[in-house]
Amino acid sequence: MAVSGFEGFEKRLELQFSSHDPVIGIGLRELDFKSLEQVLHQVQCTVVSALGNQHFDSYVLSESSLFVYPTKIIIKTCGTTQLLKSVRPFINHARTLNLHLIALRYTRGTFIFPEAQPYPHTSFHEEVVYLEDNIPDDLRYRKASVIPSKLTSHSWHVFSAGVVEYPDDVPYTVEVCMTDLDQTLARKFFRHPNDGMNGDSAGRAMTELTGINRINPNAQICDFAFDPCGYSMNGIDGDCYSTIHVTPEDGFSYASFECVGSAYNDMADMVKKAVKVFGPGTVSVATTNAGEDMCMRIKGAVEQVGLKCRSCGIDEVPAAGKVVFQTFTSRRKRI
Repeated sequence: MAVSGFEGFEKRLELQFSSHDPVIGIGLRELDFKSLEQVLHQVQCTVVSALGNQHFDSYVLSESSLFVYPTKIIIKTCGTTQLLKSVRPFINHARTLNLHLIALRYTRGTFIFPEAQPYPHTSFHEEVVYLEDNIPDDLRYRKASVIPSKLTSHSWHVFSAGVVEYPDDVPYTVEVCMTDLDQTLARKFFRHPNDGMNGDSAGRAMTELTGINRINPNAQICDFAFDPCGYSMNGIDGDCYSTIHVTPEDGFSYASFECVGSAYNDMADMVKKAVKVFGPGTVSVATTNAGEDMCMRIKGAVEQVGLKCRSCGIDEVPAAGKVVFQTFTSRRKRI
């Protein structure tokens, strides 16, 4: 393991809003780009590419992704970004549109380099205290949870809060974290010196070379390749998104895949395809509000590509539902 390096594990924040006005229109999508840039400046990242459709807007960031729906914001950032500093600004911007926060969920894995994280991310306790201090009192159903696994390097941290304990319309999400990537596959996410391409065109080439464009053939893809290495993409398929982020350096290699489920896509197959792109030695999969059948299908799909399920932890959190956290290692590995 490297002594220091880039932190691949992302912090993810989801904010759900509502309005007393029955006609919301495009809601949060009315926020101008300057307002978004101001929030991202506090987080310490920038927009490098963007794509939207009739349902939502997606932004590839210098450190991961941002998705803006009429009544929902999802932002995930890696490295040493200060993600939680976006909570209060987003709440304030939403108020100008007569939108109020009704639910929040914060999730992350276990940092590879926890000592490098700045305030308020130096510990999960500090993150929870910061969130408690910066969300409205009427989000009274709250829970902080750490779901462990048999792998000391993988546990799942969740803080969830809501006005209602059990909302009806929470879509299910799948968050996949992969480490110890196959070195040959990881090399595909390095740029060639003087390749004559910009981040967009190099990203497009990586998307095709690695087969990422085949994970969900129906998705429109917005991709970006960093120099000298690294890759990010957002996929848009109707009102659902998927996103991938890659830190390919040996010693702290990492890749993530996240998608939101609907009745019209096969999440298990998408997860299987994503894992095959990277050939990881270790995988964790956190599903939120998915049924038992979907969790079992995902387990089976990951095991089909040569990994073995080592542990499965379950917890129930307010405003989000059941969280299932599964870990896998390649069959050659012992734990």
